[in-house]
Amino acid sequence: MNIADLARIFLVSAEGSFIQVTVFVGIVLLLFGYIDYRYQGAFIRAIENAKGYQPLIGALLGIIPGCGGSILVMPLYVKNTVSFGAVLATLIATAGDSAFVTMTQAPADFVRITILCLIAGTVSGTISDRTGLSDWVKARSSKRVVPNLEKKHAEAEHLLDGKSCDAEDSSRSCNLVHIGHEEGDEIDMILHHQKPLDMTSLGYRITHHAYVVFWVVLAVGFVFGILDLMQVDLNSIPRIPNAGSIIGVIGTAVTIIYMIASKKFVQATSHEDMEHKFFSLKETFIHNAEETAFVGLWVFGAYFLYELVAHLLGGDQFIASLLTASGLMSVFLGVLIGIIPGCGPQVIFVSLYLKGMFPFAALLANAISQDGDALFPLIALDRKSAFWVTVINAIVALIIGVAAYFLTAPRYFSL
Repeated sequence: MNIADLARIFLVSAEGSFIQVTVFVGIVLLLFGYIDYRYQGAFIRAIENAKGYQPLIGALLGIIPGCGGSILVMPLYVKNTVSFGAVLATLIATAGDSAFVTMTQAPADFVRITILCLIAGTVSGTISDRTGLSDWVKARSSKRVVPNLEKKHAEAEHLLDGKSCDAEDSSRSCNLVHIGHEEGDEIDMILHHQKPLDMTSLGYRITHHAYVVFWVVLAVGFVFGILDLMQVDLNSIPRIPNAGSIIGVIGTAVTIIYMIASKKFVQATSHEDMEHKFFSLKETFIHNAEETAFVGLWVFGAYFLYELVAHLLGGDQFIASLLTASGLMSVFLGVLIGIIPGCGPQVIFVSLYLKGMFPFAALLANAISQDGDALFPLIALDRKSAFWVTVINAIVALIIGVAAYFLTAPRYFSL
């Protein structure tokens, strides 16, 4: 392989990932971000009040693309306002940010996965609550305790001296619309005061002042994405030679810069991010830009990896042979990757599925197994409960994934 081959693979990957995937993910993610901004609080109040139907409501929150609804449930469990079954149902139903990729690129698969995840989450959560499994896990929970809470909270606030708590300052925890906890409690300390926000950093200034540039570039890319869907050759548009490659490279570059500035390499969305979105519509645009950049860069990585491996090992023939050989092992692989916290590896798995590398059963197993970014706050607040929900999710994913494999996989898949 020479430099020209690498350059070609880079251009193909940048154009394909940005114009065919990232721009559509960004638009849909922004739509759901606005819905979160307007209505997410109502969902949270509903799950707190509906004691007998918490697994169902948790699963409904989980199937909403992204991790926002699922993230907000975790402090409710630590506060004992929702059951472990509700948490289990939510996380089983959650497909994280990879759901945006599936929704925009394979809507029929997205619908099937959403329905199956909703059923699996509701049933599993209900069984957990009604059989005593939830009580068993709760008795073994390890809720994190913050000693000298008032003193540490005062120290954390002191670090932010010079930043007022007026209505324009969304950087202060005291100004956020807290979900599932109160200002100054243990959850606030653990989730919001571990890394004080530095408003003077270059990364903060880029993400909070250049987000308009990000959305303008994405909007231009979206227009090209629509043209691509209409079978227009983007690199043969009159008077704009190689337009598709140019927009793809510019969009990918902006995505990389924005992701580096946001420092979101593993976790796209945190509990604090969700509360910032409740603070203002501007914060919704800012944090959804960060999340779009996160997904876009992981998609680019998957496309680049695919093109590179295909080039080195024989192109389409390699992909066909891999699909034939993957068989039932791909289901186990989907479950194992799903266990990894965060959305990045899941986005790569879904992207490779869309390239034809895995059967549907593997995608389903991964969707059920993964918890997206929602597991991070639970790990921070109650590690043992996070461990047990991961184990149970993996078991449910494996059972359903194997069943789906034998029901749907063509005969040529090997065991």
